[in-house]
Amino acid sequence: MGQVGLAGAFAGLSLFNNATAITFDPSASSLLARTGEGALTTLGTTNAGGSIQSGCAINDIFYFAGSFSSIGNTSVSASNIASYTPSSGVFAALGSNGPNGPIYSLHCDVSTSQLWVGGHFTSPGSSVAIWDTKSNSWSAPPFKGFTGDGAEVLSITSNASENSLLFAGSFLTSFAANATALNNTNNPNIPYSPGATPFSSSLVPVPLEGAEILGQPSSSDPQFSNILNILCPAGPDGPGNTWLAANGNGAVITVRDFSSINAYGVRLGNTFQSGFGTTTFSVTSIPDNTVQTLSYVNPSTGQNMTCSTTCPLSTDSSILYQDFIFTAPVTLTGMQITLSGWTGEAPGLHMLQLLSSGAFASSSGNLKSCFSPNPSNTTSTGSWITKNAVTDIPATLQTVQVSTVAVGTSQSQAPTFTWQPYVSASGQYDVYLVIPGCADFQDCPLRTSVQVTVFPGGGSQPWVSSVSQQVQSDTTTLVYSGPIVPSSTDFVTTVSMTLANNPEGTGQDGQYELVAGNVALVLTSANVTSATGSGSSGSNATSSSQHGFGFFEWPLSSSASIDATGTIPNTSETSLDLISIDLYNALGATTSTTTSITAIIQHPSGTVYLGGNFQLISGSTSGVSNIVAFKSGSFISPPNNGLNGPVTSFALSGNELYVGGSFTDTNIASTQGKLKGIAIYDVSSNSWKAMGAGVNGVVNSLALANGQIVVAGNFTEALNSSTAGVPAGGLAAWDVSTGSWVNSGGFVVGNMTFIGNGTLPASGQKQTQFVAGNVGTMAEYGSSGLVLLSSGGSTGPLVTPMGIQLTSNVVNVSSPVTVTKRHPHVRRGPSSWISHLNIGTLFARQSVTSSTLPPPLPAPAPAVLAGAFWTNVSTSHQVAIIGGNFSFSSSSVTSSAVAIYDPVTSSISALAGAQIIGVVRTVYVDQKQQLFVGGEFNLTGTSASGLALYDLSAQQWDASSMQPLQASAGSSVVVRSITSSTYKSDTVIVAGSFAQAGSVSCQAICLFDTTLNQWNPLGSGIQGDISSVSYAGNNQEILIAAGSIILDGSTTNVAQYNFANSTWAAMGNSAEIPGPVTAVTVNNGNSSSIFAAGRTADGSSPFMMFWDGVSWSSVGSSLQGTTNISQLLMVPLMNTHSANSIIESDRMLMISGALSDSSFGSASSVLFDGSSFIPYMATATAQGALGSISSLFYSLANFSFTQQQFLATGIVILISIAIAAGVVFLLALIGILWTLLSRRDDRVAKYNASDDDDDDNSVQHRPSSLLEHINAATRTTILGGPNPVGAEKDDAVRKVTTAEPDPFGPDGSNYLRAETPSDAVVGTMAAEEEFTRPAHARYSFDGTGEGELRLTAGLEVEVLDDRDVAWWYTRNPQTGEEGVVPAAYLY
Repeated sequence: MGQVGLAGAFAGLSLFNNATAITFDPSASSLLARTGEGALTTLGTTNAGGSIQSGCAINDIFYFAGSFSSIGNTSVSASNIASYTPSSGVFAALGSNGPNGPIYSLHCDVSTSQLWVGGHFTSPGSSVAIWDTKSNSWSAPPFKGFTGDGAEVLSITSNASENSLLFAGSFLTSFAANATALNNTNNPNIPYSPGATPFSSSLVPVPLEGAEILGQPSSSDPQFSNILNILCPAGPDGPGNTWLAANGNGAVITVRDFSSINAYGVRLGNTFQSGFGTTTFSVTSIPDNTVQTLSYVNPSTGQNMTCSTTCPLSTDSSILYQDFIFTAPVTLTGMQITLSGWTGEAPGLHMLQLLSSGAFASSSGNLKSCFSPNPSNTTSTGSWITKNAVTDIPATLQTVQVSTVAVGTSQSQAPTFTWQPYVSASGQYDVYLVIPGCADFQDCPLRTSVQVTVFPGGGSQPWVSSVSQQVQSDTTTLVYSGPIVPSSTDFVTTVSMTLANNPEGTGQDGQYELVAGNVALVLTSANVTSATGSGSSGSNATSSSQHGFGFFEWPLSSSASIDATGTIPNTSETSLDLISIDLYNALGATTSTTTSITAIIQHPSGTVYLGGNFQLISGSTSGVSNIVAFKSGSFISPPNNGLNGPVTSFALSGNELYVGGSFTDTNIASTQGKLKGIAIYDVSSNSWKAMGAGVNGVVNSLALANGQIVVAGNFTEALNSSTAGVPAGGLAAWDVSTGSWVNSGGFVVGNMTFIGNGTLPASGQKQTQFVAGNVGTMAEYGSSGLVLLSSGGSTGPLVTPMGIQLTSNVVNVSSPVTVTKRHPHVRRGPSSWISHLNIGTLFARQSVTSSTLPPPLPAPAPAVLAGAFWTNVSTSHQVAIIGGNFSFSSSSVTSSAVAIYDPVTSSISALAGAQIIGVVRTVYVDQKQQLFVGGEFNLTGTSASGLALYDLSAQQWDASSMQPLQASAGSSVVVRSITSSTYKSDTVIVAGSFAQAGSVSCQAICLFDTTLNQWNPLGSGIQGDISSVSYAGNNQEILIAAGSIILDGSTTNVAQYNFANSTWAAMGNSAEIPGPVTAVTVNNGNSSSIFAAGRTADGSSPFMMFWDGVSWSSVGSSLQGTTNISQLLMVPLMNTHSANSIIESDRMLMISGALSDSSFGSASSVLFDGSSFIPYMATATAQGALGSISSLFYSLANFSFTQQQFLATGIVILISIAIAAGVVFLLALIGILWTLLSRRDDRVAKYNASDDDDDDNSVQHRPSSLLEHINAATRTTILGGPNPVGAEKDDAVRKVTTAEPDPFGPDGSNYLRAETPSDAVVGTMAAEEEFTRPAHARYSFDGTGEGELRLTAGLEVEVLDDRDVAWWYTRNPQTGEEGVVPAAYLY
């Protein structure tokens, strides 16, 4: 049948199988499996009232948890948590003494085979427990658990490095401390690295752009030889941002700044260029030439380590850099870094920075530090000049600013100098003022005292100190010690200096001199807590433990045993535990059981995102709701202050954070309500993005798999940008690459609570998933009205849902929707032949209204009602042209009713030009690339009604070639069938409900000549309405029309039209058919084997009838009253069933529509073997009601039901040898006879044309060639005569014979394959290459003889073999049929 499509009014489709039917209790929670393509399968259901909230996989076992007491179809007893093994399909409980309350979160640690469990319970731990899969035992966590507020854990996940666990929920923590946490501010531009600590990350790098820096020996590659590129790399590790040493050598990097630097350590980032990398190094300070002892954090374990001469540098590419801290701040003028160990060819670095003691500002100019928004700055009032002096450090100079002021000048009139050092992070700092010694400057008599004011920030009072500058040598004076909170915009603090109120000294020549040197900030602690600050005024210090809320980090490598339900010691506090402290303070130190953190995730940059139900009311993020970021030690406000509703779930894909919940917009509305239930936060651009327009409900869970974000929740539609919805009953899929909603692959209606990934797939396989929730209806496949079918072997047919989703924002002109109760799917017992039927190969066999009609099946949008395949010449893809009641968006334009779907690219496109307004019920593509569209519609801008013509080649509507159909008074045009007959080439038959076509009176059915563009009636015509058309005869010379028909004044619901004599006739006794017919089909062209279906005249009951050539008989008496049949179609089988007097063994009748029967319940498609129904497919609408299948359409114009049977190869060879010997003998005999005849007259006869074989002059005798005579002679002997199925009628036998190529004809393919004895002989005689060429029929040829091909005048054929002068072997490219024709009939 070629490519096969199945269309209908459905959102979900399932195949019937032998398993017991599953009915759903919406009050229970069901666990479903989801394939990589999205197909769904039910695994088990909990007890009524149960719920499943979370799940994860370890090895080949999936663990899931929630609140339930049993699971599975056999009701396995399990308390809130259980396991499922996909390979065996077995559910199992997890030991005894498990959590004694509901479970909300699971985390599978595959490395340790441990399952971490979080929820609301008291045993075996408080809200946290661990299941060891190796020992099959429960235990409390090393930190005992959590208490306070809701005392529940709602999320457990790993950090970005997967070396610690992050817990979130509604609980309280308490950390030992000596002060109360204050406001915290950090520069978000500093990249995160697990190799740094909050302390080291707060140290401002010293600008080294003016220093002398040498790296020796250096790589000869110019892209990697500039050592300056690694001071503050402009991009990732690579050319222009990385320095490499020369191959085979260690390296020494020397930095000389020629000025005094107060440093606290170095920051090194390794290179991960292929074949390069540093493994060990050391740091020597200049000028004292001391190898420094360094402390650092092991990024893989989180432990503090020390090193000296051989310090390790991580080769883990996820570690951007590592900070190595001196034991105390060191005053130096430079450093030397020795790269002593390396991997590959040579060492190298991506980043090199000298870390200051905290922060700094020079009075004589400042360079910008790496990551800083601006350099440190200075301002002054009055007149200041520059002075230089030598220092105690060799080869260095000291530059200061000085100003003179008259003795007696008031402080308000004195000059001022202000330093504004860049401070990257708030913390505890000691602030020093560097006072140059007067001996070096020789200005001691001029010196006096100054007043220094420090502004700590964070709402703290300024600190004022009086400092004497009457010092002989350089002096560093402490002017403040305490918390520094820089401005959140410029990240600076302020230190100012002016003349003291009571200046010291008498001055010189009536003048004082004020000296401005440098300011240095030494970081003492990264914890921002108040303490007693040094200064002349102000204090805001208090002392207590630090409380936290809703967050806790636990390093997986930690061996500590603590009690998180009490006070957590400082030794166990991690850098991220500041999140809980800051969150507690930002919540105003007041929380409630409704405040919670339900989702948490860490970006690879180190930023932690928290989502939940909260509102921050204190600090720099005051006003932020439901989502907040924690970066480099402080909270950062998301754009527009977060979201206006609770957040339930996160999923991260690159720099896009997907956020699910019950919100509609940002907290400060900015997206016109397009963030319904789900949104994207773009990390790189710090902005919100919509996912279409979200979903029309609440999102409960998110998961990333196979390039899609899969969304689970309580909603019915996924909304595009225009708020038009596509059905998504609790499960939807967003394609990350295209940024659009796509078909999720399966179908479910319910409140889905969880979606998660199963075991990691093998290479080349797709990720499988598990879905859970309260299910009302489910189908294996989800698709808005169209699926494609192909053979899947013994596993059943392969079903490919349409990759895009059709929408429903169209005017529904179909019948009102009736919600039909779905009957349980009860599998009837197999018949005697069912074990031999392979439904999986159903489609594998291929050979090349009127007022009295029943209303059509309900087709609520989106519904696909018809389809046709067409090869798009521009793409060479075979596409499906579909019609129905739907709309879709393509290239930002919304179109409806008809579309072109490309299954190769899963894309949909509209027909160019005018739009159809209404419903399309039939489509047909002819040989001239013309698309005929029929239904109930108008075409905008044209007079077309119910029928329109579209030129696929020109991609435009053709409104001039075909006159429009016209309806009877008071009715509208409805076209239900568009077909063609091989008997009438270049014509199309249009049928339905109409009165005339153009000016031609042809009610209900009319012929359109596509060559003359002219309508013609069929004979004397009929009256009534036609619903379905089929064809009978060897060449489709008989048309079978069905519906509500009046012929010659009598009602006959099935009539036949003979093209040969242009006459109509009733099919049998009209009284035998109980009512109007909605579907009809002819069994393989056999006019004595016809099926018709419809409803009784009073509309109360369905019927299905069989015509045996003599009378009609009922074959569908078990169908129930709600049944409506839309299509009947004979389909081929690869395996056979028992033949009977109605249907042959190699085929079945496929019945589609909305079907109901006491034996199988409800179905949308069943198979009929002549005696019983076998349910095949069931469908459901988006609302969960019974759906329907309208039509099955396929790409091949003709296909064969006959099963080819070939002899065994050994027998073929033996018989071939015998035939070959016979041929040789025959040739010898002919030679002898020819010699005898030639000598009869004792002379050689001359050539005479009249002596030619009669075959040259007659079309009645064939074949003429010696090969054909041999083949004809052996045909019956070797294979026997044709052996059709016993129940087939004679005309069916002829049709079968004609459709199959003659294996004995001079077909070039016989030279290539030996499938019969004759083929083997011919194969040995092949001497010419196979070729074809086009030709046209000069005359018509009936082709009734065996192996002949029928011709109609003008028909184009392909000549396969023209070596015989009288008969040529040809193929009809339209039908694929092959046979011999008179050579004289072709040109």
